[in-house]
Formats: sequence, C-alpha cells, structure tokens
Amino acid sequence: MANVEKYYLPPTQLIPNSPQPLLHYKGLLAQTSERQPGAINDRLERNHWTTQWIFRYGPSQPSHYHSRIHEAMVVLSGKATIRFGVADTDPDLDNNTWGDAKEKGGIEVAANVGDVFIIPAGVAHKTYDTSPSAEFSLLTPGDGHGIPGPDVRKALVNVKLSGYMMMGAYPKNCGHWDFSTGGEDVGSFETSWTVPRPEKDPFLADSRDGIVGQWNDTEVPGRRAVSSNL
Repeated sequence: MANVEKYYLPPTQLIPNSPQPLLHYKGLLAQTSERQPGAINDRLERNHWTTQWIFRYGPSQPSHYHSRIHEAMVVLSGKATIRFGVADTDPDLDNNTWGDAKEKGGIEVAANVGDVFIIPAGVAHKTYDTSPSAEFSLLTPGDGHGIPGPDVRKALVNVKLSGYMMMGAYPKNCGHWDFSTGGEDVGSFETSWTVPRPEKDPFLADSRDGIVGQWNDTEVPGRRAVSSNL
C-alpha cells in the first residue's frame, strides 16, 4: 500500500488552488530500479500520462501554478523543500523565498528521493532549498513542453542523475502546462477547479489510494482547508 499524504489547499487572493487534494506519495519510488527515468516513463505510459520534462533545479524558483492541467512530479535525485498554495508577492527570489514576500497560508513539504507529488490544476508550487544545488537546467530535448522524436524512452535513459532533479508528467491528450504566477485567473478560478479528473492515477492506476479514490469528480465540491502556520 502506498504511503499517501493529502492536503486541501483553499484559494488565496491570487491563487485558485483546488477542491481536490494535493497528494504526496512518500518514497513510492525509493528503489533505484524504480526511479530510473525510462522505467518511470513506462509506468506513466501504461496509465495514460505523458512525460514532458526533466529539470535539474537551482536554489529557488518562482511560485507558479498550471491553470488548465494536472501535474505529476517525481523526485529523481537530491532533496528540497516545496512550498504549496501561495503566491510570491515580490519578484526578488531572495525576498520571496527566504524573506516574507509571499501570501499568508500554504504548506511546506520536504521532498526526498523517490517521492511523487500529484498536483491538481490551480495549486501553486515553488521548489527551493535544493541539495545538492546547481544551475537550473532542462535535461530533456525540446522546450519542456514534451519530448520530441520517435523514441522518448531513449532520450530519458540517457539522462544522468545529479543534483536535485525532478521529472514531470501530465495526462495524455490534455495539452501542455502554462506558467501562472498569481492573479492571472482572479474572477475565474472555477476554470482550474473544473479540469476533469484523469481516468487513472499516473502511478497507482485504478487503486483508490490514488486520484481515483482521493479526487472528487463533481464540478466544484465543497472547499476544505488544511491548517497552516506559515
């Protein structure tokens, strides 16, 4: 059985967040053989999700959300902290990461090797305090919105793991991710809240431990909030 933690994140002034819970599968891919990009891609393909990128992360990044698509992120190497649920309120990365230039609320979650995060459309996220830290870089062909070419698996197998790295995937035939930093969808948060639930969880398939059991399929369910001291 997967070790699943879930968090309900309410909307803020700038961020839609979601009526669906953020899901964290702690150590789901802890075995080295399970954590290889090619093997992960095979599992995603079986469950109708598509790998679009592998990034090596720098010390911090802007908080952002994807307004029209759900996302799965896998920690391939290293460790970091991920802040969910709030927008940055100043473009300065030092100030919005280690200072107080962020909205109140949200949660911070430790991200470790083998962890999987299932992020509903609209939920803000910001990866920082990475270890080992490096320059932010895309390690897969293309621009991060899909991997071109006939042999995606070959491109993934050739990626060498070092630094803090994550792999991102999205439901098939649902388009590509956007990069909304907060405020773009004020007045129309329902657009993110009503993105359809995928048929299968990217890693747990039909298990009710995953999104099949954890995500409500109604249009806009009642909102529940996770308590936070941030």
